[in-house]
Amino acid sequence: MDGAGLLTAEAVHAAVRAELDAVDAAYDRLRATCTDLAGNAFRVEVAGRLEAQHRLNRGLSYRMFGEIAAPVDGCDNPGSPAGVKVRDVLASRLRLTAGEVRRRFRVAARIRPRRSLTGPPVAPELPELADAVNAGELSDDHIAAVCRALDGLPAAVSAAQKEKAERTLVGHARSQDAQFVTAIGTVIADCLNPDGNFTDEDRARRRGLALGRQGPDGMSRLTGWLDPEARAYLEAVGAVVRPGRHHPDGDAERDRRSPEQRCHDAIKLACKTAIASGGLGQHRGAPISVVVTTTLAELEQAARAAVDPAVPMPPSARTGGTGRLPMRELIRLAGESIHYLAVFEDHSARPLYLGRSKRLATTDHRIICHARDRGCTKPNCFVPGCDCEIHHAHEWSAGGPTDADNLFFGCGCDHAAASDGTYTTTVMDDGRIAWSDGTGPPRVNDVHHPERLLDNGEDDDG
Repeated sequence: MDGAGLLTAEAVHAAVRAELDAVDAAYDRLRATCTDLAGNAFRVEVAGRLEAQHRLNRGLSYRMFGEIAAPVDGCDNPGSPAGVKVRDVLASRLRLTAGEVRRRFRVAARIRPRRSLTGPPVAPELPELADAVNAGELSDDHIAAVCRALDGLPAAVSAAQKEKAERTLVGHARSQDAQFVTAIGTVIADCLNPDGNFTDEDRARRRGLALGRQGPDGMSRLTGWLDPEARAYLEAVGAVVRPGRHHPDGDAERDRRSPEQRCHDAIKLACKTAIASGGLGQHRGAPISVVVTTTLAELEQAARAAVDPAVPMPPSARTGGTGRLPMRELIRLAGESIHYLAVFEDHSARPLYLGRSKRLATTDHRIICHARDRGCTKPNCFVPGCDCEIHHAHEWSAGGPTDADNLFFGCGCDHAAASDGTYTTTVMDDGRIAWSDGTGPPRVNDVHHPERLLDNGEDDDG
């Protein structure tokens, strides 16, 4: 960039920061103003103006996300070390989850002008929605309702019809709440596709299952849509799990399961059979299998609790993903499983033994990483162990051995960033791995070990 361009950028920085400083100062004065005697009518007025300002700010935020995703100046990682992904910088700076960062980028991509390879910028994918968001007229609920309604239209709907549908939805969103917009979207879909004709492309776009968070009772909500083929498979398995067959408690004569419970048991049977068959292949070099980790002390306590009601059952074991498995279930599964034993040094995360002279890690090494790391070891990364690669803390190319105490979990992105030098990794005295991007001291990741976050450093008597 030449000197004139640099001066122009600096002038923009100064102007924007000055305006933001003025906004901050105005908010400081507003917060300091007492409204105890203002009256509810005035408070409603203020709430409306604050909501409008919040929506304007959200529109500006989407503008920033859109420009970050497609910067004119080519600066992918402003203010961050070379190679560090700008999404990681945003998540850290704004204290947002990775999912929320991705969501904002997706919305920004649909309401911001798109850049062509040659020529002027192209209009946004949803121009009517873009205008309303930029004007501060819509909330995030409105945006989600409009996008959901438009995405539900079949591919056979023409572009002109979709544009008209967008105008109608945004028009109602300017004066009604998001629930009303959702209802209007359903009416529009019925009008544009009265016969309910959907193509394979439409069904492929909508298919998907979402596994929700595990609740305190260990149960998880499953939501989503099955395509016709997947439904056919589920119906076939469901026909096998009929009353009196494949009862989980073995009491076939007193089968009081509801149809929904038998459907659940059918899915569980299908998954268990598929894994046991060995026909699912491998994942990251290891056979597809259920990985569960616990401690020897917990197993011994669970064994005593199984025969002595006075002994409390220990906490749940952890799966290779993000789930928890009750100890009773673990003991039952252990009767039909192949076991691995990973031995660690007392009061540390350093494995006592498991080494190899080749570069590629073995299944045994992955078991060690599951037991010790549980997931990606880069700070603030939530990727579970089943989706991670094996990272050499001391790089193999630099003489690092393929030993258990030099191998740690890293998700694909973070493993690549460490391999290309964006991050450096160091094994600490307690056997854990610490990451650094060069801007601060090495840090460890505790998100997969929430019990460490509760440790206040006091001794047992404290």
